[in-house]
Amino acid sequence: MKRSLAGRLWPNATAVVLFAAFVFPVYWMFSTAFKPTSDIISEDPVWFPTNATFEHFKTATDAENFWTLVRNSLTVTVSAVALSLVLALLASFALARMRFKGRRGFLVTFMIAQMAPWEVMVIAIYMIIRDGEMLNSLVPLTLFYMVMVLPFTILTLRSYVAAVPKELEESAMVDGCTRPQAFIRVIFPLLAPGLMATSLFGFITAWNEFPLVLILNKDPEAQTLPLWLSKFQTNFGDDWGATMAAASLFAIPILLLFLFLQRKAVGGLTSGAVKG
Repeated sequence: MKRSLAGRLWPNATAVVLFAAFVFPVYWMFSTAFKPTSDIISEDPVWFPTNATFEHFKTATDAENFWTLVRNSLTVTVSAVALSLVLALLASFALARMRFKGRRGFLVTFMIAQMAPWEVMVIAIYMIIRDGEMLNSLVPLTLFYMVMVLPFTILTLRSYVAAVPKELEESAMVDGCTRPQAFIRVIFPLLAPGLMATSLFGFITAWNEFPLVLILNKDPEAQTLPLWLSKFQTNFGDDWGATMAAASLFAIPILLLFLFLQRKAVGGLTSGAVKG
């Protein structure tokens, strides 16, 4: 009995420690956003905001071009995710259902593209955009964000399509459906968990991206929210209250999306990892 109790105790204790280690920075960010400046700069840490204030949130949202940056971030992120899902659906279906010459090399290419850091291409990307006279535009950002998430999206959806029995598709075609109709009516509804998982990954990647927009878009009205996070400074140094409030506002869409898609996203990632 004691050995059984000890066997259950240490995994639970480890889980609690890991949970606290991951959650504490998030708690500290949100709590600091509500603390008055005197508590933030105090030598003794204030663990709980006793005199909560919304002053830092007002400072963050009153920043120049805030709502323009919100619109830019949503436009670029949603567009990049939508484009990557459309292209990945077509490519993953072809890779999972069709046999053609060079298929294996095609898959290896996507895996290499997923592993290679895009930062090594940043100079070439800048020169292409500059020569095309598309600096300070949201269109190149959208296309490059789409390219960044496309390999992962294709590989994940390909595994998920392969997990759907071929018999379902064949039955639909026997009943008179064409291959595209069988895909739309039979396979597509079964891909919901995989779509949730890949869209969540793509949203987080595009929403958090910082260096590329810093290099390509110098115009303040063509930038996105990650750059907004770096601008809260005063004559006395960094304004940590406004910075934490801005970081909290920046994290809320991702947290809400994750909570909304949590169950299906986890199921989609798991299925995509072990099937096919």
